[in-house]
Amino acid sequence: MDKNNESRKELYTPEAKRERFKRVAERRTNRILSDLRMLGNTSNKSLYSYTRADVDKIFNAIEIRKTEIRAKFKTADHDSFTLDS
Repeated sequence: MDKNNESRKELYTPEAKRERFKRVAERRTNRILSDLRMLGNTSNKSLYSYTRADVDKIFNAIEIRKTEIRAKFKTADHDSFTLDS
């Protein structure tokens, strides 16, 4: 087995996958939280003009996307058919 194949295998160990998930998820979550803080800055009525309908559209869109993404994290194993149990 050559060195490239060996190092590729190391990328897929449970430990490597966990570390990669933590690194990427933390970075992306922090970016989203920062963007949400910046969105909150637009609530300043002395600088911005908006309606309740505008706010509702924004938060409905965020909730829909959040629900879609949360569903991606659910494992299919729970919904799979099996004769074993």
